[in-house]
Amino acid sequence: MKLKRRRKLVTYLNILDQPIRFNPFVFSRMFILWALLGLLGGIMAGVYWIVLGFLTDGMAWFTGWQVIPVMAFAGLLAGLIIHFIGEPGEIQLIVNNIRFNKGKLDPKNNPSMILSSLICIAAGGSLGPEAPLVQVTGSTGTWMGKLFRLKGEELRSLSIAGMASGFTALFGAPLGGSLFALEILHHKHAVQYYRAIIPAFVASCFSYLVFVIIVQMGLGPAWELPSYELVDKFDFAYAVLFGIMATVVGWVFIFCTKFFKSGYEKLKVPIYIKTFIGGILLGTIAFYLPLTRYFDHFELNELLTRDSTLQFLIALLIFKIIAIAVTVTSGWRGGFIIPLFFVGANLGLIIHHFIPEVNLSLTIVSCMAAVNACVTRTPMSTTILLATLTGFAYFIPILFASLTGYFLAPRIPFISSQMDKGH
Repeated sequence: MKLKRRRKLVTYLNILDQPIRFNPFVFSRMFILWALLGLLGGIMAGVYWIVLGFLTDGMAWFTGWQVIPVMAFAGLLAGLIIHFIGEPGEIQLIVNNIRFNKGKLDPKNNPSMILSSLICIAAGGSLGPEAPLVQVTGSTGTWMGKLFRLKGEELRSLSIAGMASGFTALFGAPLGGSLFALEILHHKHAVQYYRAIIPAFVASCFSYLVFVIIVQMGLGPAWELPSYELVDKFDFAYAVLFGIMATVVGWVFIFCTKFFKSGYEKLKVPIYIKTFIGGILLGTIAFYLPLTRYFDHFELNELLTRDSTLQFLIALLIFKIIAIAVTVTSGWRGGFIIPLFFVGANLGLIIHHFIPEVNLSLTIVSCMAAVNACVTRTPMSTTILLATLTGFAYFIPILFASLTGYFLAPRIPFISSQMDKGH
Protein backbone atom coordinates (compact mmCIF):
# COMPACT_ATOMS: atom_id res chain seq x y z
CA MET A 1 0.00 0.00 0.00
CA LYS A 2 2.76 2.41 0.87
CA LEU A 3 4.45 1.75 -2.46
CA LYS A 4 1.21 2.48 -4.37
CA ARG A 5 0.66 5.69 -2.43
CA ARG A 6 4.21 6.82 -3.19
CA ARG A 7 3.69 6.14 -6.87
CA LYS A 8 0.44 8.15 -6.86
CA LEU A 9 2.16 10.99 -5.03
CA VAL A 10 4.99 11.04 -7.59
CA THR A 11 2.42 11.08 -10.40
CA TYR A 12 0.54 14.01 -8.84
CA LEU A 13 3.76 15.94 -8.32
CA ASN A 14 4.73 15.39 -11.96
CA ILE A 15 1.37 16.72 -13.08
CA LEU A 16 1.74 19.78 -10.87
CA ASP A 17 5.19 20.48 -12.30
CA GLN A 18 3.77 20.74 -15.83
CA PRO A 19 2.46 24.13 -17.08
CA ILE A 20 -1.29 24.59 -16.82
CA ARG A 21 -2.95 24.16 -20.23
CA PHE A 22 -6.58 24.95 -20.84
CA ASN A 23 -7.51 24.97 -24.52
CA PRO A 24 -10.60 22.95 -25.47
CA PHE A 25 -10.33 24.09 -29.11
CA VAL A 26 -8.31 23.01 -32.14
CA PHE A 27 -6.90 26.55 -32.05
CA SER A 28 -3.14 26.53 -31.26
CA ARG A 29 -0.09 28.76 -31.37
CA MET A 30 0.53 27.59 -34.95
CA PHE A 31 -2.73 29.28 -35.94
CA ILE A 32 -1.28 32.60 -34.74
CA LEU A 33 1.83 31.94 -36.81
CA TRP A 34 -0.21 31.15 -39.95
CA ALA A 35 -2.38 34.23 -39.38
CA LEU A 36 0.66 36.46 -38.88
CA LEU A 37 2.18 35.12 -42.08
CA GLY A 38 -1.06 35.87 -43.92
CA LEU A 39 -1.11 39.42 -42.56
CA LEU A 40 2.48 39.98 -43.67
CA GLY A 41 1.73 38.44 -47.06
CA GLY A 42 -1.29 40.68 -47.53
CA ILE A 43 0.71 43.78 -46.59
CA MET A 44 3.56 42.90 -48.96
CA ALA A 45 1.14 42.09 -51.77
CA GLY A 46 -0.78 45.32 -51.19
CA VAL A 47 2.34 47.48 -51.23
CA TYR A 48 3.63 45.64 -54.32
CA TRP A 49 0.29 46.17 -56.10
CA ILE A 50 0.20 49.90 -55.30
CA VAL A 51 3.78 50.44 -56.49
CA LEU A 52 3.08 48.38 -59.61
CA GLY A 53 -0.01 50.47 -60.36
CA PHE A 54 1.95 53.71 -59.93
CA LEU A 55 4.73 52.53 -62.29
CA THR A 56 2.25 51.13 -64.81
CA ASP A 57 0.33 54.41 -64.95
CA GLY A 58 3.59 56.23 -65.56
CA MET A 59 4.68 53.97 -68.41
CA ALA A 60 1.18 53.84 -69.93
CA TRP A 61 1.68 57.43 -71.16
CA PHE A 62 4.03 56.04 -73.80
CA THR A 63 1.98 54.73 -76.71
CA GLY A 64 2.40 54.14 -80.44
CA TRP A 65 6.00 53.77 -81.61
CA GLN A 66 7.22 54.92 -78.18
CA VAL A 67 6.45 51.53 -76.65
CA ILE A 68 9.38 49.97 -78.54
CA PRO A 69 12.19 52.06 -76.97
CA VAL A 70 10.40 52.09 -73.58
CA MET A 71 10.10 48.31 -73.42
CA ALA A 72 13.63 47.86 -74.77
CA PHE A 73 15.01 50.15 -72.04
CA ALA A 74 12.88 48.40 -69.40
CA GLY A 75 14.29 45.06 -70.51
CA LEU A 76 17.84 46.38 -70.34
CA LEU A 77 17.29 47.85 -66.87
CA ALA A 78 15.68 44.66 -65.53
CA GLY A 79 18.53 42.62 -66.99
CA LEU A 80 21.14 44.84 -65.33
CA ILE A 81 19.36 44.42 -61.97
CA ILE A 82 19.42 40.64 -62.35
CA HIS A 83 23.05 40.70 -63.52
CA PHE A 84 24.36 42.77 -60.59
CA ILE A 85 21.98 41.90 -57.72
CA GLY A 86 21.41 38.22 -58.47
CA GLU A 87 19.34 35.67 -60.35
CA PRO A 88 15.89 35.59 -58.68
CA GLY A 89 14.78 32.32 -60.27
CA GLU A 90 11.37 31.41 -61.65
CA ILE A 91 8.33 29.35 -60.70
CA GLN A 92 10.29 26.18 -61.55
CA LEU A 93 12.87 27.02 -58.89
CA ILE A 94 10.13 27.68 -56.32
CA VAL A 95 8.50 24.30 -57.01
CA ASN A 96 11.88 22.57 -56.95
CA ASN A 97 12.85 24.08 -53.58
CA ILE A 98 9.52 23.22 -51.97
CA ARG A 99 9.71 19.63 -53.16
CA PHE A 100 13.40 18.77 -52.99
CA ASN A 101 15.01 21.41 -50.73
CA LYS A 102 13.00 20.66 -47.57
CA GLY A 103 10.52 23.42 -48.36
CA LYS A 104 13.08 26.22 -48.05
CA LEU A 105 12.72 29.33 -50.22
CA ASP A 106 15.73 31.64 -50.01
CA PRO A 107 14.74 35.26 -49.24
CA LYS A 108 18.09 36.62 -50.46
CA ASN A 109 16.72 36.63 -54.03
CA ASN A 110 13.75 38.84 -53.14
CA PRO A 111 15.28 42.26 -53.89
CA SER A 112 16.23 41.20 -57.41
CA MET A 113 12.84 39.59 -57.99
CA ILE A 114 10.87 42.58 -56.70
CA LEU A 115 12.79 45.23 -58.63
CA SER A 116 13.10 43.34 -61.92
CA SER A 117 9.49 42.12 -61.92
CA LEU A 118 8.09 45.58 -61.14
CA ILE A 119 9.93 47.02 -64.14
CA CYS A 120 9.03 44.14 -66.48
CA ILE A 121 5.32 44.05 -65.56
CA ALA A 122 4.86 47.84 -65.45
CA ALA A 123 6.54 48.26 -68.84
CA GLY A 124 4.04 45.89 -70.43
CA GLY A 125 5.53 42.41 -70.36
CA SER A 126 3.07 39.57 -70.90
CA LEU A 127 3.59 38.16 -67.41
CA GLY A 128 1.70 38.87 -64.20
CA PRO A 129 2.76 39.53 -60.59
CA GLU A 130 1.75 36.12 -59.24
CA ALA A 131 5.23 34.54 -59.48
CA PRO A 132 7.06 37.46 -57.78
CA LEU A 133 4.43 37.61 -55.01
CA VAL A 134 4.64 33.85 -54.45
CA GLN A 135 8.44 34.00 -54.26
CA VAL A 136 8.40 36.84 -51.74
CA THR A 137 5.56 35.56 -49.53
CA GLY A 138 6.76 31.96 -49.69
CA SER A 139 10.30 32.91 -48.66
CA THR A 140 8.80 35.00 -45.85
CA GLY A 141 7.16 31.78 -44.63
CA THR A 142 10.55 30.07 -44.70
CA TRP A 143 12.12 32.97 -42.77
CA MET A 144 9.40 32.85 -40.11
CA GLY A 145 9.76 29.09 -39.83
CA LYS A 146 13.48 29.38 -39.20
CA LEU A 147 12.88 32.23 -36.73
CA PHE A 148 10.61 29.97 -34.68
CA ARG A 149 12.93 26.98 -35.19
CA LEU A 150 10.49 24.88 -37.19
CA LYS A 151 11.78 21.89 -39.10
CA GLY A 152 10.58 19.23 -41.50
CA GLU A 153 6.99 19.33 -42.64
CA GLU A 154 6.12 22.25 -40.34
CA LEU A 155 8.68 24.43 -42.13
CA ARG A 156 7.53 23.22 -45.54
CA SER A 157 3.89 23.87 -44.60
CA LEU A 158 4.72 27.42 -43.55
CA SER A 159 6.49 28.06 -46.88
CA ILE A 160 3.48 26.69 -48.76
CA ALA A 161 1.15 28.83 -46.62
CA GLY A 162 3.21 31.86 -47.61
CA MET A 163 2.89 30.91 -51.27
CA ALA A 164 -0.87 30.53 -50.84
CA SER A 165 -1.15 34.01 -49.33
CA GLY A 166 0.59 35.42 -52.41
CA PHE A 167 -1.66 33.60 -54.87
CA THR A 168 -4.76 34.58 -52.92
CA ALA A 169 -3.88 38.28 -52.75
CA LEU A 170 -3.68 38.51 -56.53
CA PHE A 171 -6.57 36.22 -57.45
CA GLY A 172 -8.90 37.32 -54.67
CA ALA A 173 -9.88 33.70 -54.01
CA PRO A 174 -8.69 32.23 -50.67
CA LEU A 175 -9.90 28.71 -51.46
CA GLY A 176 -8.62 28.66 -55.04
CA GLY A 177 -5.33 30.34 -54.13
CA SER A 178 -4.68 27.82 -51.34
CA LEU A 179 -5.35 24.82 -53.56
CA PHE A 180 -3.28 26.33 -56.38
CA ALA A 181 -0.26 26.63 -54.07
CA LEU A 182 -0.61 22.92 -53.22
CA GLU A 183 -1.55 21.62 -56.64
CA ILE A 184 1.15 23.34 -58.68
CA LEU A 185 3.85 21.54 -56.68
CA HIS A 186 3.15 18.15 -58.23
CA HIS A 187 1.45 17.09 -61.44
CA LYS A 188 0.38 13.61 -60.29
CA HIS A 189 -0.26 13.41 -56.56
CA ALA A 190 -2.02 16.57 -55.40
CA VAL A 191 -2.54 15.08 -51.92
CA GLN A 192 1.20 14.82 -51.30
CA TYR A 193 1.21 18.19 -49.50
CA TYR A 194 -2.31 17.93 -48.09
CA ARG A 195 -1.17 18.48 -44.50
CA ALA A 196 -0.33 22.06 -45.50
CA ILE A 197 -3.90 22.82 -46.56
CA ILE A 198 -5.14 24.26 -43.24
CA PRO A 199 -2.08 26.53 -42.87
CA ALA A 200 -2.64 27.62 -46.46
CA PHE A 201 -6.34 28.36 -45.83
CA VAL A 202 -5.63 30.41 -42.71
CA ALA A 203 -2.80 32.44 -44.29
CA SER A 204 -4.88 32.99 -47.43
CA CYS A 205 -7.90 34.33 -45.54
CA PHE A 206 -5.84 36.84 -43.56
CA SER A 207 -3.84 37.83 -46.64
CA TYR A 208 -7.01 38.41 -48.66
CA LEU A 209 -8.56 40.55 -45.92
CA VAL A 210 -5.50 42.80 -45.59
CA PHE A 211 -4.94 43.06 -49.35
CA VAL A 212 -8.54 44.15 -50.01
CA ILE A 213 -8.31 46.79 -47.29
CA ILE A 214 -5.01 48.18 -48.60
CA VAL A 215 -5.82 48.35 -52.32
CA GLN A 216 -9.55 49.10 -51.89
CA MET A 217 -10.36 46.39 -54.42
CA GLY A 218 -13.95 45.33 -55.06
CA LEU A 219 -15.17 41.96 -53.85
CA GLY A 220 -17.01 40.95 -57.03
CA PRO A 221 -15.74 38.98 -60.05
CA ALA A 222 -12.68 40.42 -61.78
CA TRP A 223 -13.99 39.63 -65.27
CA GLU A 224 -17.61 40.19 -66.26
CA LEU A 225 -19.10 37.45 -68.43
CA PRO A 226 -22.65 37.19 -69.81
CA SER A 227 -25.11 35.29 -67.62
CA TYR A 228 -25.28 31.51 -67.96
CA GLU A 229 -27.83 28.89 -66.89
CA LEU A 230 -27.07 25.17 -66.90
CA VAL A 231 -30.16 23.77 -68.63
CA ASP A 232 -28.77 21.53 -71.37
CA LYS A 233 -26.99 18.26 -70.58
CA PHE A 234 -25.00 18.67 -73.79
CA ASP A 235 -23.20 21.60 -72.18
CA PHE A 236 -20.86 19.08 -70.57
CA ALA A 237 -20.02 17.70 -74.01
CA TYR A 238 -19.40 21.23 -75.27
CA ALA A 239 -17.11 21.88 -72.30
CA VAL A 240 -15.06 18.80 -73.22
CA LEU A 241 -15.03 19.75 -76.92
CA PHE A 242 -13.86 23.29 -76.18
CA GLY A 243 -11.38 21.86 -73.69
CA ILE A 244 -9.85 19.73 -76.44
CA MET A 245 -9.51 22.77 -78.70
CA ALA A 246 -7.96 24.81 -75.90
CA THR A 247 -5.55 21.99 -75.07
CA VAL A 248 -4.26 22.16 -78.65
CA VAL A 249 -3.54 25.85 -78.05
CA GLY A 250 -1.84 24.89 -74.78
CA TRP A 251 0.45 22.53 -76.70
CA VAL A 252 1.18 25.31 -79.19
CA PHE A 253 2.15 27.65 -76.35
CA ILE A 254 4.43 25.03 -74.79
CA PHE A 255 6.25 24.31 -78.06
CA CYS A 256 6.44 28.01 -78.92
CA THR A 257 8.07 28.66 -75.54
CA LYS A 258 10.54 25.81 -76.05
CA PHE A 259 11.40 27.20 -79.51
CA PHE A 260 12.25 30.65 -78.16
CA LYS A 261 14.04 29.12 -75.16
CA SER A 262 16.35 27.14 -77.42
CA GLY A 263 17.02 30.28 -79.46
CA TYR A 264 17.92 32.35 -76.41
CA GLU A 265 20.12 29.58 -75.01
CA LYS A 266 22.22 29.73 -78.18
CA LEU A 267 22.93 33.42 -77.52
CA LYS A 268 26.08 33.44 -75.39
CA VAL A 269 25.52 36.96 -74.11
CA PRO A 270 24.81 38.47 -70.66
CA ILE A 271 21.25 38.39 -69.31
CA TYR A 272 20.74 42.14 -69.89
CA ILE A 273 21.32 41.71 -73.63
CA LYS A 274 18.68 38.95 -73.74
CA THR A 275 16.16 41.05 -71.83
CA PHE A 276 16.97 44.02 -74.08
CA ILE A 277 16.28 41.93 -77.21
CA GLY A 278 13.11 40.63 -75.58
CA GLY A 279 12.00 44.20 -74.91
CA ILE A 280 12.45 45.15 -78.57
CA LEU A 281 10.39 42.14 -79.71
CA LEU A 282 7.64 42.78 -77.15
CA GLY A 283 7.52 46.48 -77.97
CA THR A 284 7.19 45.73 -81.69
CA ILE A 285 4.32 43.33 -81.07
CA ALA A 286 2.62 45.83 -78.72
CA PHE A 287 2.99 48.58 -81.34
CA TYR A 288 0.89 46.62 -83.85
CA LEU A 289 -1.40 44.92 -81.29
CA PRO A 290 -1.66 47.04 -78.12
CA LEU A 291 -3.85 44.42 -76.37
CA THR A 292 -0.82 42.10 -76.18
CA ARG A 293 0.83 44.55 -73.79
CA TYR A 294 0.55 44.01 -70.02
CA PHE A 295 -0.52 40.90 -68.13
CA ASP A 296 -4.25 41.19 -68.96
CA HIS A 297 -5.89 41.70 -65.56
CA PHE A 298 -7.72 44.69 -67.05
CA GLU A 299 -7.16 43.96 -70.75
CA LEU A 300 -9.32 40.85 -70.54
CA ASN A 301 -12.40 42.94 -69.74
CA GLU A 302 -11.60 45.16 -72.70
CA LEU A 303 -11.34 42.10 -74.93
CA LEU A 304 -14.72 40.82 -73.70
CA THR A 305 -16.56 44.11 -74.25
CA ARG A 306 -15.17 45.23 -77.59
CA ASP A 307 -16.65 44.15 -80.93
CA SER A 308 -13.69 42.44 -82.60
CA THR A 309 -13.47 40.88 -86.03
CA LEU A 310 -12.49 37.26 -86.45
CA GLN A 311 -9.27 38.27 -88.23
CA PHE A 312 -8.28 40.51 -85.32
CA LEU A 313 -8.96 37.80 -82.74
CA ILE A 314 -6.89 35.23 -84.64
CA ALA A 315 -3.97 37.67 -84.99
CA LEU A 316 -4.27 38.59 -81.30
CA LEU A 317 -4.25 34.93 -80.26
CA ILE A 318 -1.13 34.13 -82.29
CA PHE A 319 0.88 37.16 -81.20
CA LYS A 320 -0.24 36.97 -77.58
CA ILE A 321 1.15 33.42 -77.41
CA ILE A 322 4.38 34.67 -78.96
CA ALA A 323 4.51 37.63 -76.54
CA ILE A 324 4.11 35.36 -73.50
CA ALA A 325 6.74 32.95 -74.84
CA VAL A 326 9.21 35.78 -75.49
CA THR A 327 8.60 37.26 -72.04
CA VAL A 328 9.10 33.90 -70.32
CA THR A 329 12.28 32.94 -72.20
CA SER A 330 14.08 36.27 -72.56
CA GLY A 331 14.65 36.74 -68.84
CA TRP A 332 11.72 39.06 -68.08
CA ARG A 333 10.21 38.29 -64.68
CA GLY A 334 6.60 37.50 -63.82
CA GLY A 335 3.97 34.75 -63.92
CA PHE A 336 2.08 33.34 -66.88
CA ILE A 337 -1.21 32.23 -65.26
CA ILE A 338 -3.37 35.31 -65.96
CA PRO A 339 -1.89 35.71 -69.49
CA LEU A 340 -2.94 32.10 -70.15
CA PHE A 341 -6.47 32.96 -69.03
CA PHE A 342 -6.41 35.79 -71.59
CA VAL A 343 -5.35 33.33 -74.30
CA GLY A 344 -8.22 31.03 -73.33
CA ALA A 345 -10.77 33.86 -73.43
CA ASN A 346 -9.42 34.93 -76.82
CA LEU A 347 -9.81 31.40 -78.15
CA GLY A 348 -13.34 31.22 -76.74
CA LEU A 349 -14.33 34.33 -78.67
CA ILE A 350 -12.92 32.81 -81.87
CA ILE A 351 -14.84 29.56 -81.36
CA HIS A 352 -18.02 31.53 -80.67
CA HIS A 353 -17.79 33.03 -84.16
CA PHE A 354 -18.15 29.50 -85.58
CA ILE A 355 -20.56 28.06 -82.97
CA PRO A 356 -22.68 31.06 -81.91
CA GLU A 357 -25.57 28.93 -80.64
CA VAL A 358 -23.55 27.81 -77.59
CA ASN A 359 -23.54 30.17 -74.61
CA LEU A 360 -20.58 32.56 -74.86
CA SER A 361 -19.68 32.32 -71.18
CA LEU A 362 -19.53 28.52 -71.32
CA THR A 363 -17.26 28.69 -74.38
CA ILE A 364 -14.90 31.24 -72.86
CA VAL A 365 -14.62 29.68 -69.40
CA SER A 366 -14.07 26.18 -70.82
CA CYS A 367 -11.19 27.42 -72.96
CA MET A 368 -9.66 29.41 -70.10
CA ALA A 369 -9.81 26.38 -67.82
CA ALA A 370 -8.35 23.88 -70.28
CA VAL A 371 -5.44 26.08 -71.41
CA ASN A 372 -4.33 26.79 -67.85
CA ALA A 373 -4.81 23.19 -66.65
CA CYS A 374 -2.83 21.91 -69.65
CA VAL A 375 0.17 24.12 -68.90
CA THR A 376 0.16 24.28 -65.07
CA ARG A 377 -1.39 20.83 -64.27
CA THR A 378 -3.84 22.35 -61.74
CA PRO A 379 -7.38 21.21 -62.68
CA MET A 380 -8.96 21.50 -59.21
CA SER A 381 -7.70 24.95 -58.29
CA THR A 382 -8.19 26.26 -61.83
CA THR A 383 -11.88 25.34 -61.58
CA ILE A 384 -12.33 27.21 -58.30
CA LEU A 385 -10.24 30.20 -59.38
CA LEU A 386 -12.21 30.69 -62.59
CA ALA A 387 -15.55 30.35 -60.83
CA THR A 388 -14.45 33.12 -58.46
CA LEU A 389 -12.80 35.39 -61.02
CA THR A 390 -15.61 35.21 -63.58
CA GLY A 391 -18.67 34.75 -61.35
CA PHE A 392 -19.47 31.55 -63.30
CA ALA A 393 -21.63 29.76 -60.74
CA TYR A 394 -21.59 26.25 -62.25
CA PHE A 395 -18.46 24.36 -61.28
CA ILE A 396 -19.07 21.13 -63.17
CA PRO A 397 -18.64 22.37 -66.79
CA ILE A 398 -15.43 24.16 -65.75
CA LEU A 399 -14.21 20.98 -64.08
CA PHE A 400 -14.93 18.92 -67.21
CA ALA A 401 -12.87 21.37 -69.28
CA SER A 402 -10.07 21.53 -66.69
CA LEU A 403 -9.76 17.76 -66.52
CA THR A 404 -9.74 17.58 -70.32
CA GLY A 405 -6.81 19.98 -70.44
CA TYR A 406 -5.05 18.12 -67.64
CA PHE A 407 -5.32 14.61 -69.09
CA LEU A 408 -4.50 15.68 -72.66
CA ALA A 409 -1.44 17.71 -71.60
CA PRO A 410 2.07 16.67 -72.67
CA ARG A 411 3.50 13.85 -70.57
CA ILE A 412 6.52 15.99 -69.65
CA PRO A 413 5.24 18.96 -67.60
CA PHE A 414 5.86 22.51 -68.81
CA ILE A 415 7.07 23.26 -65.26
CA SER A 416 9.75 20.57 -65.32
CA SER A 417 10.29 20.54 -61.55
CA GLN A 418 6.75 19.16 -61.14
CA MET A 419 8.15 15.84 -62.37
CA ASP A 420 9.55 13.39 -59.84
CA LYS A 421 13.31 13.14 -59.67
CA GLY A 422 14.58 10.21 -61.65
CA HIS A 423 12.00 10.55 -64.43
